[in-house]
Amino acid sequence: MAGWTRRIFTSIAAATLVTLAAGAAQAQIKIGAVLSATGPASFLGDPSKRTLEMYVERLNAAGGINGQRIQLIIYDDGGDANQARTFATRLVEDDKIVAMVGGSTTGTTMAMIPIFEEARIPFISLGGAIQIIDPVRPYVFKTPHTDKMACEKIFQDIQRRRLTTIAMISGTDGFGASMHDQCVAVAPRFGITIAHSERYGPRDSDMTPQLTNIRNRAGVQAVVNAGFGQGPAIVTRNYRQLAVPFPLYQSHGVASKQFIELAGEAANGVRLPAAALLVAAKLPDSDPQKAVVVGYSTTYEQRSGQPVSTFGGHAYDGLMLLVEAIKKANSSDPKKIRDALEQIRGFMGTAGVVNMSPTDHMGLDLTAFRMLEIRNGDWTIVPEGGS
Repeated sequence: MAGWTRRIFTSIAAATLVTLAAGAAQAQIKIGAVLSATGPASFLGDPSKRTLEMYVERLNAAGGINGQRIQLIIYDDGGDANQARTFATRLVEDDKIVAMVGGSTTGTTMAMIPIFEEARIPFISLGGAIQIIDPVRPYVFKTPHTDKMACEKIFQDIQRRRLTTIAMISGTDGFGASMHDQCVAVAPRFGITIAHSERYGPRDSDMTPQLTNIRNRAGVQAVVNAGFGQGPAIVTRNYRQLAVPFPLYQSHGVASKQFIELAGEAANGVRLPAAALLVAAKLPDSDPQKAVVVGYSTTYEQRSGQPVSTFGGHAYDGLMLLVEAIKKANSSDPKKIRDALEQIRGFMGTAGVVNMSPTDHMGLDLTAFRMLEIRNGDWTIVPEGGS
């Protein structure tokens, strides 16, 4: 059976199981999700799928939203943008959803945006690139921090280290290309010069030539890798093998334990901006975000048997923002849900405090990011103002 056909059948079966799990009564609020639960981006999509399923089950057990049960319809695009668009069309035309949480990658998200915009159905994306919500589109929102924010947080840390000249190595995927461009755009504001750039493709298994070029470039003091998936782990291993003598930064696109496992000991010393979720238990009790991130982390790890990742957290935030909007609107009408989403203020999620507005469909600022360093195979918090 062809791979895409298998994904359709698997996705339909998954959607059916979720519907059956919701109980015998017909669900009245249909929420869709198109996720990369399998394929090269499964480290993004699988924890999102698990999260949506477990929390929809919990919500329905507690009576649903405003007394109405939720029907969650999930399709697996396998990381293929064309399949994502096909499933988005199916959710609109056949399944008649009222809102959508999903889009594991920038590429799949961008492929689906025209479908939901035309249908006027709220779409809360889990993709990372800033172009998802800039420019603002009426029906498109997102929960993860943007690639532009990642550049800014990294450059703040580089400034604190009194470094001024960097090199970049970036994936050619949608996220990697976008983050590269965002870093180039904001670097002058931080007094940082990007002296050299290299690229790698999604199928590349050795980045030694690119990193050798960077190591031999005069004046480079740090390296920033813009990318997600297995590429950054390969970059990290090759970086240590070449004994490149300056700091390596990754993006929030690797904010899961899977990156540490893939990179092994080479990951020690790597810094990256990420949500507080990865260090939930290490936050001081006075941190206003601690209760939310500890609660989600505990629930996810107990129910799934897997380490928590920020990617599941993005799905949690998307679902709970949608729940709040439906409650606020007291309606499952897509237009009213959209209007309510845009008015949400002070929502405490796993990514930070969300303050939506007509000009900001993400609602996070730079304080939502924590700078982390990997030490002895685990996440540690880099103190603000530290070096």
